[in-house]
Amino acid sequence: CLPGALVLVALLWAPWWALDGAPLAELSGDQDFQLFLHKNLEFTRKIKGDVAALQRVVCDTFQLCKEEELQLVRQDLGIAQAPLEQCHSRAFQAESCLSQIRDGLRAYQSSLATVLELLPAHASLLETLQLDMANLSSNIQQQMEDLGLATVTYPTEDRDPLPAFSSRFQHQVGGFFILANFQRFLETAYRALRHLARL
Repeated sequence: CLPGALVLVALLWAPWWALDGAPLAELSGDQDFQLFLHKNLEFTRKIKGDVAALQRVVCDTFQLCKEEELQLVRQDLGIAQAPLEQCHSRAFQAESCLSQIRDGLRAYQSSLATVLELLPAHASLLETLQLDMANLSSNIQQQMEDLGLATVTYPTEDRDPLPAFSSRFQHQVGGFFILANFQRFLETAYRALRHLARL
């Protein structure tokens, strides 16, 4: 029942100083859009909480808690953030940014399979998280259609490039960084939603 959950996330990577000129910012005074923002602030907070819970499990189970201690392994694995350059550009385009957010959510959704393999005892939480992410991605797509925004499809090559882990330890570190990257993704989305709700 999230109307289009991604307008909010659509602006999520635009610098705050540029948001006033972003195409979707004009909707910020619309009552339905404001309702959408407030509902999705709570939804995003829930997803963030679930990811944080999984990060605590990884910390407690594998003693993998601090990114700075794992940077060398991270470089070997090549795990990167989902691309969002269309949301940073000064020439911000709502269609392109929303499409990248949608695609990023889908990439993280499939990446969580790596975490599920590490934490089978927490399958229920991971499945709920993946369902929430799928719903959010679908909501963004629906929001784009409702606003009459063109759907941009990016090449599938290099999307969700999960490495082949050569050891159990690499697999654990990979899961750690997938969660860390996703949490940053969500934090940016949350800040964008909160900012838009205050305009």
